Amino acid sequence: MARLLVHVEGHTERGFVEEILREHLVARGYHSVDARFVGNSRQRGGGIKNWPSVRKGILNHLRQDTDCVSTTLVDYYALPAGAERGWPGRAESSALATAEAKGRCVEDAIMGDLSGAVDLRRFVPFVMMHEFEGLLFSDCAAFSRAVQHPELEAEFSAIRRQFATAEDINDSPDTAPSKRVRRLFPKYVKPLFGVLAARQIGLGTIRAECPHFDRWLDILEALATEFGS
Repeated sequence: MARLLVHVEGHTERGFVEEILREHLVARGYHSVDARFVGNSRQRGGGIKNWPSVRKGILNHLRQDTDCVSTTLVDYYALPAGAERGWPGRAESSALATAEAKGRCVEDAIMGDLSGAVDLRRFVPFVMMHEFEGLLFSDCAAFSRAVQHPELEAEFSAIRRQFATAEDINDSPDTAPSKRVRRLFPKYVKPLFGVLAARQIGLGTIRAECPHFDRWLDILEALATEFGS
């Protein structure tokens, strides 16, 4: 049976992997599902790293653990975009119209950047659009209950209705999903309430409302079958 390692950005994403995704993906055929902070497996804090650091960590893992499926779980919002330290495709993706197109642009560029350096058949780059809180707008009623403020459902729903999908809620410093949530609920603590809300909403609803996220899980499930023997 295949093992899966998810290179995550921060504590919220690690909690999401360990408390929600692990059970689902083990049931689909993985022997184990674990999370590691991107860029440095020994790091204790969260936060996105520059691409050279992340690239080194991914390549080291793929070279050292050739029997493990590997993926990333990082927010598109605030990914570094500079020429030397930026993530592949991040600058170019900003001109694209949809969350799906932006995410695919970065993911394809990551694969292109790593191509030739290592066997990539067991690697799946994934960039969450635009950040973790976008997933939580999949069910605004469940989200508001999870943060113990059901009266916020109407305001969460008003935000969600402005966009084609929950993943399209945009990524400027003022209008990123987490910024919108904190304006309505200043005591929002991402690692705590984020995972609670995701559990309350459920993976099925998130997948139905977030096509880019759903496609990622489809790929991981297929790899569990392909490399599970």
